[in-house]
Amino acid sequence: MIVELGHFALILALVLSFGQVTAAFTGVYFSWRDWQNFTMLVSVVIFLLLLSSFVSLAYSFIGSDFSVKIVAENSHSLKPLLYKISGTWGNHEGSMLLWVLILSLFGWLVVAFGSDLNLRFKSLVVGVQSSILILFLSFLIFTSNPFERLIPTPFDGKGLNPLLQDPGLAFHPPFLYLGYVGLSISFSFAIAALIEGKIDAAWAKWVRPWTLMAWIFLTIGIAMGSWWAYYELGWGGWWFWDPVENASFMPWLTSVALLHSSIVVEKRETLKNWTVLLAILAFSFSLIGTFIVRSGVITSVHAFATDPTRGVYLLGILVFVIGGSLILYAFRSSKISPTVSFSFVSRESALVLNNLLLMVSAAIVFLGTIWPILMETFTGSKVSVGAPFFNLAFTPFMVILAMILPIGAVMPWRKGNIYNNSKPFFGVLVLSVVLGAMVWSMQTGERFLAPIGLTIAFWVVSGALVDFYIRLGDFATPIKIKLYRIYSFRGADWGKTIAHVGFGLIIFGISAITAWETEDIRVMDLKETALIDGYEFTLDKVSNVNGANYVSTMGEVSVKYDGKLITILKPEKRLYTVQNITTTEAAIDMGLLRDLYVVLGDQQENGGWVLRTYVKPFINWIWIGALVLSFGGLISLSDRRYRLGLSKKTIKNMASIS
Repeated sequence: MIVELGHFALILALVLSFGQVTAAFTGVYFSWRDWQNFTMLVSVVIFLLLLSSFVSLAYSFIGSDFSVKIVAENSHSLKPLLYKISGTWGNHEGSMLLWVLILSLFGWLVVAFGSDLNLRFKSLVVGVQSSILILFLSFLIFTSNPFERLIPTPFDGKGLNPLLQDPGLAFHPPFLYLGYVGLSISFSFAIAALIEGKIDAAWAKWVRPWTLMAWIFLTIGIAMGSWWAYYELGWGGWWFWDPVENASFMPWLTSVALLHSSIVVEKRETLKNWTVLLAILAFSFSLIGTFIVRSGVITSVHAFATDPTRGVYLLGILVFVIGGSLILYAFRSSKISPTVSFSFVSRESALVLNNLLLMVSAAIVFLGTIWPILMETFTGSKVSVGAPFFNLAFTPFMVILAMILPIGAVMPWRKGNIYNNSKPFFGVLVLSVVLGAMVWSMQTGERFLAPIGLTIAFWVVSGALVDFYIRLGDFATPIKIKLYRIYSFRGADWGKTIAHVGFGLIIFGISAITAWETEDIRVMDLKETALIDGYEFTLDKVSNVNGANYVSTMGEVSVKYDGKLITILKPEKRLYTVQNITTTEAAIDMGLLRDLYVVLGDQQENGGWVLRTYVKPFINWIWIGALVLSFGGLISLSDRRYRLGLSKKTIKNMASIS
């Protein structure tokens, strides 16, 4: 009965979405306020219906109702509770249900927190959002029904893919979807603005917090996925340029450009056309990522295998949404032309250059991701585009972006002087170059990556701190005034500094691990010791261990440095008996300065075991930097000006209540 109610709620949500779209656009066209108010009211009903539908599916997974097809295919009675819950979205149908739930959530949030929005414009935004919801609800109901029954009911299920049975990956998809789908609000605002033919600073103030929220979720989701790949897949890397990884990276790059471009619209009311286009492209990349993951055109450990019908339907959604929005943009963009000019040396120009570098980078990732698909489709030949292409083509643009970042952040609006504005950074530049030279002189071998990377990382981090200090005043400024200025800093100012520091930390971590990582692969007998980068790794024993739903071959490796025991690592090879799938579980001793990473391979004919060992310096700084970056976004989101459009009266009332 619960399953049928969930299915009915899903269908009813689709019917109401059609009614909402009709009421929204009809109400706007004829200026019927009652119809527009109906549009607002029905948003919460649609959200509650989809929430109840999702809860119904989760209930089926938790209760191991194997009469539901996707439960039988993606769960098992012996599976731990956490993975029964995450199994709800650990499959195509369930994840699409989560997708439409988040779509409806954001539509309702616009209504709930949009008290300052003009009712006409808000109706357009909600109408566009609900139109997207109709497309995906139709896709879900007609091609990917999550409540399809299985007759006869099997005694037990097949279980979830063992690679997905991990706490990190249990929460990775919801964060990614919140980012992917969150960009739909920026898209809806852009389309509504094109229909109205008006974009101003108020519009930018509305778009910015929604984009920022989506970007934060995307950042966290991508970081969690990278961390999961690092410790779960046993390959020792943190980024593979996998098509599914790229699918989330492209909208992330575009949303960064959109965030910076919206600042120009808000402050100077220029770059309006470009900002609207970025809002369209950001969500378009999200849709392209959905197509890549769910159409079956690529094979990946975290892609969904689907039938051609779903791929064709998704392709139709892509053509309709992206093509339709770009056609609308072509016809209406002239109505929102910029009104303010600026000098070549100015903050506007710096942000334009920032945008161009980010979008060229996104285009490179898109080209490298889609090229093998196009080649196989039109020529039948298989072409591989891997890390060498991406590293060579992508990295230079990020290096240039990092180099201009500190100075561009302090440029005045409209017109600046590059010499005068750069003077506070001369000392930082010298220190950065000296640091790079010291690293070069201390390391062995002619590896330029580490000195260059550390120079740029120090330049970005110290540049952000110098920018912060400049805002406090010069050396003659009394300490009381400096403290008052610190107290008066807005959330956006703090957030910018913190986010730029996080970006520098990521650069540092990537440079260090790429240049200084040590890898060793060898066959080791029991009690044999290997000396790797100063560490003594001894394979003490290998034993069989029974887990909750798997059997494991577990190694025990003791690690010493200067004769002192540091840690005991226990790498595993697990066999999940239900699916008959073997996974590799790396053993990692983590630290701020380095990770010791050990992977147990197969036993050889002579009785020895293959042991793959890594010493990874500063790798955790990549994820520390991502956390700092996300935290900077959260601080920016706390800015009073960007509280999702809450009116001053609402903020005042909330403050008085608290």
